[in-house]
Amino acid sequence: MLLEFQSVTKSFHDADGAIPVLRGVSFELRAGETLALTGESGSGKSTLMHIAAGLDAPDGGAVRVAGHDLTAMNDAALAAFRRTEVALVFQQFNLIPSLTVGANIALQAALAGADDPARQEMLVARLGLTEHVHKFPEALSGGQQQRVAIARALAAKPKLLLADEPTGNLDEATADQVLEQMLALVAQTGAALMVVTHSPTVAARMDRVLHLRGGLLA
Repeated sequence: MLLEFQSVTKSFHDADGAIPVLRGVSFELRAGETLALTGESGSGKSTLMHIAAGLDAPDGGAVRVAGHDLTAMNDAALAAFRRTEVALVFQQFNLIPSLTVGANIALQAALAGADDPARQEMLVARLGLTEHVHKFPEALSGGQQQRVAIARALAAKPKLLLADEPTGNLDEATADQVLEQMLALVAQTGAALMVVTHSPTVAARMDRVLHLRGGLLA
């Protein structure tokens, strides 16, 4: 089992007290499996994803990723975990504007200690980026930038890929192409994929769909 949530709780606090976001969430995700996480805005989807990525800590429960107990790890261990075991793709592409496409992809792999030029070349080719590898992000379309973001994430050889509305800024035709390529590459590399999405079309392409409502999964 690659990802395990066991009775995970999380609340945020304001002047009026605690606001529960996750109320005992439990689920599992196997290596090579794809999962869509759906729910209304504010339902806690992004919070759940941040906990899975080791970016936020739960208040209670257990979270395990690739054999790592995230709730037992200190900040240094979590930083190392984020570099090597998990990768994220966001709605906003978050590319480094001063680096070329190739350099954006290579930097992520180097930081993860997974520099593999042959793998990077494969990702570039599969995502249709070969002719753009020496360009800077500002010269690319939105769809091309999202392809770079996916290549950058997978170049680090993560066991878990987390994608937060990865096609939300793309037109329908481009979104379909990007999703198709991402799913094919995830299958090829053996990573598990969890996608936060509002799109029924995107959710339908995943192996499983979980819906978050009122801090619980349905």
